[in-house]
Amino acid sequence: MKLSNNTIFITGGGSGIGRGLAEALHKLGNQVIISGRRKSHLDAVIAANPGMAAVELDITNTASINSVANQLITDYPTLNVLINNAGIMLPDTAAGAIDDELLTSTISTNLMGPIRMTSALVDHLKKQDDAYIGYTTSVLGFVPMALTAVYSATKAALHSYVMSQRFMLRDSSVKVLEIAPPWVRTELMNSSEAELAMPLDEFIAETIAVLGTDAQEVLVERAQPLRANAGPNEHGFVNQFNQQLLELYAE
Repeated sequence: MKLSNNTIFITGGGSGIGRGLAEALHKLGNQVIISGRRKSHLDAVIAANPGMAAVELDITNTASINSVANQLITDYPTLNVLINNAGIMLPDTAAGAIDDELLTSTISTNLMGPIRMTSALVDHLKKQDDAYIGYTTSVLGFVPMALTAVYSATKAALHSYVMSQRFMLRDSSVKVLEIAPPWVRTELMNSSEAELAMPLDEFIAETIAVLGTDAQEVLVERAQPLRANAGPNEHGFVNQFNQQLLELYAE
């Protein structure tokens, strides 16, 4: 991915990894627009980064997504990068009754939200010469954390969707990227002070370095051992499987 002269929209850009990516990409000479539900957080990021823009977005609400997508296309016709970063992470009880509100909100935010946001912008992105759709998943999509079973499941599902979308867009101008962080010091699960978690600034610096390559999966060094658990030939197998199906149905 080229690291400058893009117009980039990042969901969940008011804090944590989203803010870190937004600020790093802004400094590299990109027009960055962030979104989130907490206006105070968005205002703080904008104040600290002159030239950056923000829009309020409820990623669980279809009407909000469509409204923001239309606004972005009108106000930023050169928009060529979407980074689906917004997410929530809460502990649950897979061995017992799952709280239905937690279940619904986690799936709506982490899985349905990114799919809907991409759906609202993908036709616009196809018209750009150098377009990217990015998703922030997690190494927990490859090796689930039982204490956050629903969160882990949404990230595994999003990883699966990314592979399908990447295959379906293989002949377009749109590249599909997956950013799969390890444990990072953010607000999620009160990890800001966790000594074993990767410092946010280190994660962002290493992630930007990988983004600047042709990698489809953006993995920092700490994430690679858990990603390898899924097998190094996963995508090749998935591509072959889908290609055979397309040929079968074309007969």
